Amino acid sequence: MGVQQDHHDILETLQIDPEFLVQQEHRPTLKYNDYKTAVGQHHVVPVIDLSPLTSKKKKEKKSSSGLESSSALTQQEHDAHSFIHNLVEQVGKACEEWGFFQVINHGVSLSLLEELETNAQSFFALPLQEKAKVRRTFENSLGYYDRERTKNVRDWKEVFDFATSGMLQLPADVGSEGKQLISHTNQWPENPSTLREVCENWSKAVEGLAFELLGLISQSLGLPATYFHKFWEPDDSNFIRMNYYPKCPMPNLTLGVTRHKDAGCLTVLVQDEVGGLQVRCKNGEWIGIRPQRDAFVVNVGDLFQVWSNDRYKSVEHRVVVNENKPRFSFPLFFNPSPRTNVAPLPELLLCGDQVPLYRPYNWGEFMKTKKGTPPIL
Repeated sequence: MGVQQDHHDILETLQIDPEFLVQQEHRPTLKYNDYKTAVGQHHVVPVIDLSPLTSKKKKEKKSSSGLESSSALTQQEHDAHSFIHNLVEQVGKACEEWGFFQVINHGVSLSLLEELETNAQSFFALPLQEKAKVRRTFENSLGYYDRERTKNVRDWKEVFDFATSGMLQLPADVGSEGKQLISHTNQWPENPSTLREVCENWSKAVEGLAFELLGLISQSLGLPATYFHKFWEPDDSNFIRMNYYPKCPMPNLTLGVTRHKDAGCLTVLVQDEVGGLQVRCKNGEWIGIRPQRDAFVVNVGDLFQVWSNDRYKSVEHRVVVNENKPRFSFPLFFNPSPRTNVAPLPELLLCGDQVPLYRPYNWGEFMKTKKGTPPIL
């Protein structure tokens, strides 16, 4: 009783709402800036250099202008094919062994990131009543929100969501399989006045990178680079989230985001230098992903786990907060059309003589109901 009273007094003194408290067994023991496992061994999420891909695009542009001789092109094409093949193997291995990897030399301008960070800092510094003018609602899931919950525990963060296409379409009713859609449209604040333009520029650049990654993953499964593109037509359900994790007076009792897996296809995230993103290894240990200024963190979600019939598995991750520094991150949730019916791919089942592990389901309805895991057979 005395211990409970002391704990209650601490909560009142520090003004921590009990709904932020994570259950004892899930509280972090690894600090936000600790990049070792509990046993002191270094585990490093793979870092993949995409320069062969960006170089290939530059050479293709140059050759189309007629500036290269045919003999030079033949050698370059051979080299490019070899480099891309190696890149595909690296991506496939990272997806299969980790479900997470980082990419560098990706072609996204650092100046775009700096503009996004500046605008995000300005927005989240606004008074709550200003941010609440673009608060998301049940009718419109895009905009500002500060009561996000994961595993029924409130996250220590604020978010601002926007669809890369300007709107997000979700089924009007469960059971329609995406045939009747309702539009959720972007909400933009008056301040900062540049936020919309900066976010739209960022969207174009990061979506381009996501499609390149999709192509590499597709090839790693033995499929054509553009195989999955059809699932993003005639529309998609891509959206970007600006995450703001304030300083927390009790980081050992709460989390920025508690343990979870991403439901969609790919998450392509850039984080600031503070640290806090942690991934659960196959042995159950948590490891931190060391921030790299020039890197994106990529992970496969539940949807790819179903498509690949468990070859590439979605992995648990979380965000640890701290009492010293606020943290910002900007994930793109790269997801197909809400009309997409998801199931293990027949091409992969036939190739590996496998039985499907999941029942088919509609992606739009899954998003609308936000069920925890895909339906297992």
